[in-house]
Amino acid sequence: MNTFRLPIGWQYATPTLGGAFDPTEWATYDKLVQSCLAVNAYCIIDIHNYARWNGQVIGQSSGVPDAPFVKLWQMIASYYVNEPRVIFGLMNEPYKLDILTWAQTLQNVVNGIRAIAPRHVILLPGIEWAHADTFISSGSAAALDAIINPDGSKTNLIFDIHQWLDKANNGTDPNCVTDNIPVFEPLAQWLRCHNRTAFLSATGGGNEDGTNCNPLLCQQMQFLLANSDVFVGYTGWAAGSYDTSYILDETPTWLGYPWVDTPLVASCLYWP
Repeated sequence: MNTFRLPIGWQYATPTLGGAFDPTEWATYDKLVQSCLAVNAYCIIDIHNYARWNGQVIGQSSGVPDAPFVKLWQMIASYYVNEPRVIFGLMNEPYKLDILTWAQTLQNVVNGIRAIAPRHVILLPGIEWAHADTFISSGSAAALDAIINPDGSKTNLIFDIHQWLDKANNGTDPNCVTDNIPVFEPLAQWLRCHNRTAFLSATGGGNEDGTNCNPLLCQQMQFLLANSDVFVGYTGWAAGSYDTSYILDETPTWLGYPWVDTPLVASCLYWP
Protein backbone atom coordinates (compact mmCIF):
# COMPACT_ATOMS: atom_id res chain seq x y z
CA MET A 1 0.00 0.00 0.00
CA ASN A 2 1.72 3.14 -1.22
CA THR A 3 -1.01 5.52 -2.38
CA PHE A 4 -3.44 7.73 -0.48
CA ARG A 5 -6.40 9.67 -1.87
CA LEU A 6 -6.91 12.98 -0.09
CA PRO A 7 -10.34 14.59 -0.65
CA ILE A 8 -11.06 18.29 -0.42
CA GLY A 9 -14.18 20.26 -1.36
CA TRP A 10 -13.60 22.87 -4.04
CA GLN A 11 -15.34 25.54 -1.95
CA TYR A 12 -12.91 24.93 0.91
CA ALA A 13 -9.93 25.35 -1.39
CA THR A 14 -11.28 28.48 -3.09
CA PRO A 15 -14.36 29.95 -1.37
CA THR A 16 -14.96 32.24 -4.35
CA LEU A 17 -15.50 30.68 -7.78
CA GLY A 18 -12.37 31.40 -9.77
CA GLY A 19 -10.66 32.93 -6.74
CA ALA A 20 -7.42 32.26 -4.91
CA PHE A 21 -6.79 29.55 -2.34
CA ASP A 22 -8.17 30.21 1.12
CA PRO A 23 -4.90 30.57 3.06
CA THR A 24 -6.09 28.76 6.19
CA GLU A 25 -7.97 25.93 4.51
CA TRP A 26 -5.27 25.31 1.91
CA ALA A 27 -2.52 25.31 4.55
CA THR A 28 -4.46 22.68 6.48
CA TYR A 29 -4.94 20.57 3.37
CA ASP A 30 -1.33 20.95 2.28
CA LYS A 31 -0.23 19.75 5.71
CA LEU A 32 -2.08 16.51 4.95
CA VAL A 33 -0.43 16.25 1.55
CA GLN A 34 3.01 16.87 3.04
CA SER A 35 2.39 14.15 5.64
CA CYS A 36 1.57 11.78 2.80
CA LEU A 37 4.69 12.75 0.86
CA ALA A 38 6.82 12.39 3.99
CA VAL A 39 6.23 8.62 4.01
CA ASN A 40 7.30 8.40 0.35
CA ALA A 41 3.76 7.62 -0.79
CA TYR A 42 1.85 8.71 -3.87
CA CYS A 43 -0.73 11.33 -2.93
CA ILE A 44 -3.91 11.91 -4.95
CA ILE A 45 -5.41 15.40 -4.86
CA ASP A 46 -9.15 14.66 -4.98
CA ILE A 47 -11.57 17.50 -5.71
CA HIS A 48 -14.65 15.96 -4.12
CA ASN A 49 -17.44 17.89 -5.85
CA TYR A 50 -19.29 15.51 -8.20
CA ALA A 51 -18.58 17.83 -11.18
CA ARG A 52 -20.44 20.67 -9.49
CA TRP A 53 -20.03 24.03 -7.81
CA ASN A 54 -22.95 24.77 -5.48
CA GLY A 55 -25.15 22.36 -7.41
CA GLN A 56 -24.33 23.69 -10.89
CA VAL A 57 -22.57 21.35 -13.31
CA ILE A 58 -19.14 22.52 -14.46
CA GLY A 59 -19.18 23.52 -18.12
CA GLN A 60 -22.86 22.62 -18.48
CA SER A 61 -24.55 25.50 -16.66
CA SER A 62 -24.40 29.23 -17.23
CA GLY A 63 -23.05 29.98 -13.78
CA VAL A 64 -20.05 27.64 -13.83
CA PRO A 65 -18.03 27.65 -17.04
CA ASP A 66 -14.88 25.60 -17.49
CA ALA A 67 -12.53 28.52 -16.80
CA PRO A 68 -12.70 28.51 -12.96
CA PHE A 69 -12.17 24.74 -12.89
CA VAL A 70 -9.18 25.03 -15.21
CA LYS A 71 -7.80 27.83 -13.03
CA LEU A 72 -8.21 25.71 -9.89
CA TRP A 73 -6.16 22.91 -11.39
CA GLN A 74 -3.53 25.28 -12.72
CA MET A 75 -3.09 26.64 -9.19
CA ILE A 76 -2.81 23.10 -7.81
CA ALA A 77 -0.36 22.13 -10.55
CA SER A 78 1.77 25.18 -9.81
CA TYR A 79 1.75 24.39 -6.10
CA TYR A 80 2.90 20.79 -6.57
CA VAL A 81 4.86 21.11 -9.80
CA ASN A 82 8.04 19.86 -8.09
CA GLU A 83 6.32 16.91 -6.38
CA PRO A 84 6.15 14.06 -8.92
CA ARG A 85 4.42 11.80 -6.39
CA VAL A 86 1.39 14.07 -6.32
CA ILE A 87 -1.36 12.74 -8.61
CA PHE A 88 -4.09 14.99 -9.94
CA GLY A 89 -7.51 13.36 -9.40
CA LEU A 90 -9.57 15.86 -11.36
CA MET A 91 -13.02 15.18 -9.89
CA ASN A 92 -14.85 12.75 -7.64
CA GLU A 93 -17.83 10.86 -9.12
CA PRO A 94 -19.38 13.06 -11.82
CA TYR A 95 -23.05 12.21 -12.41
CA LYS A 96 -26.09 13.30 -14.45
CA LEU A 97 -24.24 15.22 -17.12
CA ASP A 98 -23.42 14.99 -20.82
CA ILE A 99 -20.31 12.87 -21.36
CA LEU A 100 -19.08 14.58 -24.53
CA THR A 101 -19.30 18.01 -22.94
CA TRP A 102 -17.64 16.66 -19.78
CA ALA A 103 -14.82 15.16 -21.83
CA GLN A 104 -14.20 18.57 -23.41
CA THR A 105 -14.10 20.12 -19.93
CA LEU A 106 -11.48 17.56 -18.90
CA GLN A 107 -9.51 18.22 -22.08
CA ASN A 108 -9.42 21.91 -21.19
CA VAL A 109 -8.17 21.05 -17.70
CA VAL A 110 -5.49 18.72 -19.09
CA ASN A 111 -4.31 21.48 -21.43
CA GLY A 112 -4.12 23.90 -18.50
CA ILE A 113 -2.23 21.49 -16.27
CA ARG A 114 0.21 20.40 -18.96
CA ALA A 115 1.32 23.99 -19.54
CA ILE A 116 2.67 23.86 -15.97
CA ALA A 117 3.21 20.19 -15.06
CA PRO A 118 3.87 18.24 -18.26
CA ARG A 119 4.49 14.82 -16.67
CA HIS A 120 2.31 14.44 -13.57
CA VAL A 121 -0.23 11.63 -13.55
CA ILE A 122 -3.78 12.86 -14.19
CA LEU A 123 -6.84 10.74 -13.32
CA LEU A 124 -9.78 11.14 -15.70
CA PRO A 125 -13.24 10.25 -14.29
CA GLY A 126 -16.22 9.27 -16.40
CA ILE A 127 -19.89 9.90 -15.67
CA GLU A 128 -22.38 7.85 -13.63
CA TRP A 129 -20.29 8.27 -10.48
CA ALA A 130 -17.20 6.97 -12.33
CA HIS A 131 -18.51 3.41 -11.93
CA ALA A 132 -16.48 0.70 -13.59
CA ASP A 133 -19.58 -1.29 -14.48
CA THR A 134 -20.92 1.47 -16.75
CA PHE A 135 -17.61 2.93 -17.90
CA ILE A 136 -17.98 1.49 -21.40
CA SER A 137 -21.78 1.54 -21.78
CA SER A 138 -22.14 5.16 -20.62
CA GLY A 139 -19.83 6.37 -23.37
CA SER A 140 -17.18 7.38 -20.83
CA ALA A 141 -14.54 5.05 -22.22
CA ALA A 142 -14.79 6.32 -25.79
CA ALA A 143 -15.09 9.98 -24.81
CA LEU A 144 -12.20 9.97 -22.34
CA ASP A 145 -10.02 7.95 -24.71
CA ALA A 146 -10.05 10.97 -27.03
CA ILE A 147 -8.43 13.23 -24.40
CA ILE A 148 -4.79 13.88 -25.22
CA ASN A 149 -1.78 15.80 -23.98
CA PRO A 150 -0.76 18.91 -25.96
CA ASP A 151 1.95 16.85 -27.70
CA GLY A 152 -0.68 14.39 -28.95
CA SER A 153 0.29 11.61 -26.54
CA LYS A 154 -1.82 10.02 -23.81
CA THR A 155 1.10 9.48 -21.42
CA ASN A 156 0.10 9.61 -17.72
CA LEU A 157 -3.58 10.14 -18.55
CA ILE A 158 -5.21 7.34 -16.56
CA PHE A 159 -8.91 6.54 -16.22
CA ASP A 160 -10.34 7.00 -12.72
CA ILE A 161 -12.92 4.35 -11.76
CA HIS A 162 -14.96 3.41 -8.68
CA GLN A 163 -16.71 0.14 -7.91
CA TRP A 164 -18.58 -1.06 -4.85
CA LEU A 165 -19.84 -4.44 -3.70
CA ASP A 166 -23.12 -3.56 -1.98
CA LYS A 167 -26.52 -4.07 -3.62
CA ALA A 168 -26.89 -0.46 -4.75
CA ASN A 169 -23.25 -0.19 -5.89
CA ASN A 170 -22.80 3.09 -4.05
CA GLY A 171 -20.91 2.27 -0.85
CA THR A 172 -23.79 3.01 1.49
CA ASP A 173 -24.30 -0.53 2.82
CA PRO A 174 -21.65 -2.53 4.70
CA ASN A 175 -22.97 -5.80 3.27
CA CYS A 176 -21.29 -7.09 0.13
CA VAL A 177 -23.37 -9.05 -2.39
CA THR A 178 -21.70 -8.43 -5.77
CA ASP A 179 -19.08 -10.50 -7.53
CA ASN A 180 -17.23 -7.79 -9.46
CA ILE A 181 -15.11 -10.10 -11.60
CA PRO A 182 -17.71 -9.91 -14.43
CA VAL A 183 -17.43 -6.13 -14.17
CA PHE A 184 -13.66 -5.94 -14.44
CA GLU A 185 -13.13 -8.68 -17.05
CA PRO A 186 -14.62 -6.79 -20.02
CA LEU A 187 -13.07 -3.54 -18.83
CA ALA A 188 -9.64 -5.18 -18.72
CA GLN A 189 -10.15 -6.42 -22.27
CA TRP A 190 -11.21 -2.96 -23.46
CA LEU A 191 -8.24 -1.30 -21.79
CA ARG A 192 -5.80 -3.73 -23.41
CA CYS A 193 -7.37 -3.31 -26.83
CA HIS A 194 -7.02 0.47 -26.54
CA ASN A 195 -3.61 0.47 -24.83
CA ARG A 196 -4.99 2.33 -21.80
CA THR A 197 -4.88 1.95 -18.02
CA ALA A 198 -7.24 2.59 -15.11
CA PHE A 199 -6.92 3.32 -11.41
CA LEU A 200 -9.57 2.11 -8.93
CA SER A 201 -9.69 5.07 -6.55
CA ALA A 202 -12.68 4.01 -4.41
CA THR A 203 -13.86 0.58 -3.26
CA GLY A 204 -14.53 -1.12 0.04
CA GLY A 205 -17.04 -2.77 2.33
CA GLY A 206 -17.94 -3.61 5.89
CA ASN A 207 -15.57 -5.24 8.37
CA GLU A 208 -17.99 -7.47 10.28
CA ASP A 209 -17.94 -11.20 9.57
CA GLY A 210 -21.58 -11.27 8.48
CA THR A 211 -21.11 -8.69 5.71
CA ASN A 212 -19.54 -11.21 3.28
CA CYS A 213 -17.05 -8.52 2.20
CA ASN A 214 -13.87 -10.42 2.95
CA PRO A 215 -14.28 -13.03 0.20
CA LEU A 216 -15.83 -10.69 -2.37
CA LEU A 217 -13.44 -7.77 -1.95
CA CYS A 218 -10.44 -10.06 -1.73
CA GLN A 219 -11.29 -11.85 -4.97
CA GLN A 220 -11.89 -8.50 -6.68
CA MET A 221 -8.49 -7.22 -5.60
CA GLN A 222 -6.80 -10.48 -6.58
CA PHE A 223 -8.29 -10.10 -10.06
CA LEU A 224 -6.99 -6.54 -10.34
CA LEU A 225 -3.54 -7.70 -9.22
CA ALA A 226 -3.56 -10.45 -11.84
CA ASN A 227 -4.41 -7.79 -14.43
CA SER A 228 -2.12 -5.08 -13.14
CA ASP A 229 -0.91 -4.34 -16.66
CA VAL A 230 -4.15 -2.38 -17.12
CA PHE A 231 -5.30 -1.79 -13.52
CA VAL A 232 -2.33 0.15 -12.25
CA GLY A 233 -3.39 0.86 -8.67
CA TYR A 234 -6.15 1.39 -6.14
CA THR A 235 -7.16 3.19 -2.97
CA GLY A 236 -9.77 1.98 -0.51
CA TRP A 237 -12.60 4.05 0.93
CA ALA A 238 -12.16 5.26 3.59
CA ALA A 239 -9.85 6.08 6.47
CA GLY A 240 -9.11 9.23 8.43
CA SER A 241 -11.00 11.18 11.04
CA TYR A 242 -14.13 9.05 10.74
CA ASP A 243 -15.88 7.72 13.79
CA THR A 244 -15.12 4.03 14.08
CA SER A 245 -18.84 3.35 13.65
CA TYR A 246 -18.62 4.45 9.98
CA ILE A 247 -19.81 1.44 8.00
CA LEU A 248 -16.85 1.39 5.59
CA ASP A 249 -14.21 2.39 8.14
CA GLU A 250 -10.64 1.51 7.15
CA THR A 251 -8.86 3.55 9.80
CA PRO A 252 -6.19 1.59 11.68
CA THR A 253 -6.23 1.45 15.47
CA TRP A 254 -3.31 2.55 17.64
CA LEU A 255 -2.71 -0.05 20.34
CA GLY A 256 0.97 0.61 20.63
CA TYR A 257 3.41 0.06 17.78
CA PRO A 258 2.51 -1.02 15.15
CA TRP A 259 -0.88 0.29 14.09
CA VAL A 260 -3.52 -2.42 13.70
CA ASP A 261 -5.43 -2.51 10.42
CA THR A 262 -9.14 -3.23 10.14
CA PRO A 263 -9.84 -6.87 9.23
CA LEU A 264 -10.86 -6.05 5.65
CA VAL A 265 -7.79 -3.93 4.98
CA ALA A 266 -5.49 -6.56 6.45
CA SER A 267 -7.06 -9.33 4.38
CA CYS A 268 -7.72 -7.66 1.03
CA LEU A 269 -6.05 -4.32 0.46
CA TYR A 270 -2.37 -5.16 0.38
CA TRP A 271 -0.74 -6.03 -2.92
CA PRO A 272 2.66 -7.75 -2.74
